[in-house]
Amino acid sequence: MATDQAKKKLGVRPGHNEEVTSDSAAPRRPPNVNGRHAFFPGSIPKSPENAQNVPLSSRSNAHHSLDVDGRSLDGRSGHSSPTSPRGVLDRKLSSPMMPAFMTSAPGKVIVFGEHAVVHGKAAMAASISLRSYLLVTALSKSRRTITLKFPDISLDHTWHIDDLPWTTFAHPSRKKFYYDLVTSLDPDLVEAMQPHITTVSPNTPLEARKIHQAAASCFLYLFLSLGSQAFPGCIYTLRSTLPIGAGLGSSASVSVCISSALLLQIRTLAGPHPDQPREESEVQIERINRWAFVGEMCIHGNPSGVDNTVAAYGKAVIFKREDYGKPPHVQSIRNFPELPLLLVNTRHARSTAVEVAKVGALKNTQPVVTGLILEAIDKITESAHELLSTPEFDKSDYDSLKVIGELFNFNHGLLVSLGVSHPRLERIRELVDTVGCGWTKLTGAGGGGCAITLLRPGAKAEEFKDLETRLEAENFERFETTLGGDGVGVLWPAVLKKRTEEEGGVEIDQDKFLNAKGREGVERLVGVGEHQNREGWKFWR
Repeated sequence: MATDQAKKKLGVRPGHNEEVTSDSAAPRRPPNVNGRHAFFPGSIPKSPENAQNVPLSSRSNAHHSLDVDGRSLDGRSGHSSPTSPRGVLDRKLSSPMMPAFMTSAPGKVIVFGEHAVVHGKAAMAASISLRSYLLVTALSKSRRTITLKFPDISLDHTWHIDDLPWTTFAHPSRKKFYYDLVTSLDPDLVEAMQPHITTVSPNTPLEARKIHQAAASCFLYLFLSLGSQAFPGCIYTLRSTLPIGAGLGSSASVSVCISSALLLQIRTLAGPHPDQPREESEVQIERINRWAFVGEMCIHGNPSGVDNTVAAYGKAVIFKREDYGKPPHVQSIRNFPELPLLLVNTRHARSTAVEVAKVGALKNTQPVVTGLILEAIDKITESAHELLSTPEFDKSDYDSLKVIGELFNFNHGLLVSLGVSHPRLERIRELVDTVGCGWTKLTGAGGGGCAITLLRPGAKAEEFKDLETRLEAENFERFETTLGGDGVGVLWPAVLKKRTEEEGGVEIDQDKFLNAKGREGVERLVGVGEHQNREGWKFWR
């Protein structure tokens, strides 16, 4: 049996039987939390050392977890029948089919510290309530295909499972397990995937094809690393309310959705459930986050890791990387308050590399002054962190928010002095200041992209309407969102119901999901933030 200490590291509470044997062994019952079964306990090997001898395919099919209602992951009763002592718990993942389920993850904005973070200073990033949503639908056992449907970017591609390079990914020198820390992509594995990536959207325009193939690379590398050739056929359908290429972490949001979905399918996540200890919950989030970072490497090559960390954990983080040869220091701000935020997209394309190069050049020609500006931005981030972390901070109090708003103004002014603003960003600030409903700064690299406005408490409805009219007249894209909400979430099964309903609910199927019209339609159908009166979504907190 595992020691208590080993169990804690794996997210299993001491005293529960989490031992894995083989496909023919009777599955263990999942942990019981105050008389209720954990939502997705997973059958977690008793130690990483022992787990190395258990293929992921065996772990996937040998164990069937129960959700909070006591149902197995195939949607049936978890109780044994008189004729079959082990009942439905003995059945394979694909027979009968698991129910459709969903995962979701937020986008992010840089709140404080843009550009200073590139030069070893701290930055604060926080989640926003614009999110990506992934629907996983199992196919019948005879259908041996995996399909990606990302209609918002017109991506629709199918692979035959048995044609994929399983032998290369399963080689003992390259095989990765769900608990492994992967810090770089294996060139041989990337090469083995290429024939299956180049067939994705070959006849689409170049820019769209790059986006499609990047998304396919992210999915396929994770699928081949975490899955096995015995994996059931599935359709993975993704919708997002996040604009692409606006510096809002859309790719990281997708990576977290994919990572969490695959880890759920191979039964290696515990929870989420209301009674889950914080320590155990964070183990699950970090497991999702690590594999999401692998997905981000497939898309970006050398990502910072901040986007996927915010998408996984939610709330906010302080991110600092003083030595690019070492991992960054990331501190989660779990008590970050949810704040009302107006996000405005300039619709002006920007290049992060160009804007970063501007500041680098300025630091070379004006090292003293530029150094002082970057130091001042660092102090702003530090001050905001201290203020937002104090129990005295009241998000509904004008004076409390005014201090944060003043820091917005300071930070933006310093970024202007570094030369990374843009006339469209300054116009947004001018319009907001004219109406007087909040404090505005650029977010991200600048040079275009987005601005964020911290909304003033007590602002009148007509003021917001006036601002909305002005922004639309000048072709700005506006999003009313919330700063600092939940991270990765799960809807298993894919059913939402009103809190007043005892039974039933709205089942989210392929047709409903694909036919939802635009961002508003997706939010109305499955939105995490839009349905406070509906239940179903659960989060690791």
